[in-house]
Amino acid sequence: MRIAIIANGRGGKKKKNRLAETKQRLKNNRIDYDLHITTHHNHAMEIAMGLPAENYDAIASFGGDGTNFQILNGLLISNDPSALPPLAILPAGRGNSFAKDLGIETMEDGWSALARRRPRAVDVCRFTQGEEKRYFINLMGLGFVTDVAKTAARLPWAGDASYVAGVIHRAMTLSFHWMELELDGKIIRGENCFVEICNSTRTGGDMMMAPLAKIDDGFFDVVVLSPLSRRSLLNTLPKIFTGTHGENPAVSFYRGKSLKISTDPVKPLLPDGEIFGSTPSQVDIMPGLVRYFS
Repeated sequence: MRIAIIANGRGGKKKKNRLAETKQRLKNNRIDYDLHITTHHNHAMEIAMGLPAENYDAIASFGGDGTNFQILNGLLISNDPSALPPLAILPAGRGNSFAKDLGIETMEDGWSALARRRPRAVDVCRFTQGEEKRYFINLMGLGFVTDVAKTAARLPWAGDASYVAGVIHRAMTLSFHWMELELDGKIIRGENCFVEICNSTRTGGDMMMAPLAKIDDGFFDVVVLSPLSRRSLLNTLPKIFTGTHGENPAVSFYRGKSLKISTDPVKPLLPDGEIFGSTPSQVDIMPGLVRYFS
């Protein structure tokens, strides 16, 4: 077996130790590899676009949700999806949200999934930016959640707690915007706090944003938060870790296959933890588009 590993080059001693351990595990399992380490933002996408994918039995992401997002987009932009080998995740990021829906909670799980070599077909969400098409596999948000992510990015040392800190900080200047969704022909409009379009269950590590979402059911789940008070928002925050935030009447859940979204004012998008693009956009589910080891 020969694999390509694209590793996020940002990080300290802990990440370097994990990478060294990964090399040893691959050697022990007689897995040959080519290692590519990123040096700048979007480098993972550039590397993935240039990979001769047909030469590998798997392509692995060593990083978090953002690294996986870049690799997925690089591969899908430059390859026919049907020709891609299975993908793998070695979770070395802050959140690693999507990996957990694959049953990969730890680095040990990631190594084991590679060794088992059992690929699983997984849905992918495609979204538009003008004439361009891009992809996400975990979830894409806008509004309050994007503001939270910007704050969390400034606190990498805090791990999962950086998202909680971001919520508390952004709640102090809570604001709303107008949005319109067209979900499989149904119109949903009004003042809005945030929208999350979810292919998998989690965000920010262990926050169960869409507790009923499945990565292979041919649908995405949409979570809409209507205007609410700061107190209500902060009281609801702990419930997201158990997936019971829907008890708040401001939270609505939908499910669909195609979505058009527009906002006033224009809002930046947050696909798989990366700030990329803006409204308006269209999102479509692509059932079973790629395979991941799990």
